[in-house]
Amino acid sequence: MLKDWIAPSILAANFAQLGADVAQVLNDGGDVVHFDVMDNHYVPNLSFGPVICSALREYGIQAPIDVHLMVEPVDDLIEPFSDAGATFISFHPEASRHVDRTIKLIRECGCQPGLALNPSDSLSHLDWTLEEIDLVLLMSVNPGYGGQSFIESTIPKIAEVRKRIDSSGRDIRLEVDGGIKVDNIARIAQSGADVFVAGSSIFGAENYAATIQTMRSEIGSVRTAGS
Repeated sequence: MLKDWIAPSILAANFAQLGADVAQVLNDGGDVVHFDVMDNHYVPNLSFGPVICSALREYGIQAPIDVHLMVEPVDDLIEPFSDAGATFISFHPEASRHVDRTIKLIRECGCQPGLALNPSDSLSHLDWTLEEIDLVLLMSVNPGYGGQSFIESTIPKIAEVRKRIDSSGRDIRLEVDGGIKVDNIARIAQSGADVFVAGSSIFGAENYAATIQTMRSEIGSVRTAGS
């Protein structure tokens, strides 16, 4: 299994000092910068675009940037985010007119493609795409807002995707986004996730390092028990 990553979501960061806040959370143990892009069209909220991604790179952020496009249409934003320094770009299949073409476009632009699935989405989207992507992003809340509660029905869904990934024989990341906290991250890890997106539970904590370390310890206890 791939190394576990904790991915702080900057949707919950302090935008008055974004570069410093992101640098701090990475220095305190975060592995990946999770970048939620919302367009007030596909989801009922508006966040930020490629210029913020580029600004973080210019500030000196070198960690992988995991861009989650909650936008419709998708394709016109892929090259700008690639140029801005994105590492992963994930999108929702229903937001693309031609899913396979979008996946190929992400890869052609030099990024690693991912498919994002909402809580009520069928896993059948993976039937024809799993061999072409590097990441599956399972939403464990309905997209659009931070600070929501984890949807418990995501747990068996994570386990099913883990089976599919293992059967593929490929190193595909399994990311879960929404409502992840210290008290449920172990169950999410046990179900098969290896990338854990956390926004308010990290950026809302008094001590980033202590929170991330506790999360990592919870994940570690699952990995140790399963070895």
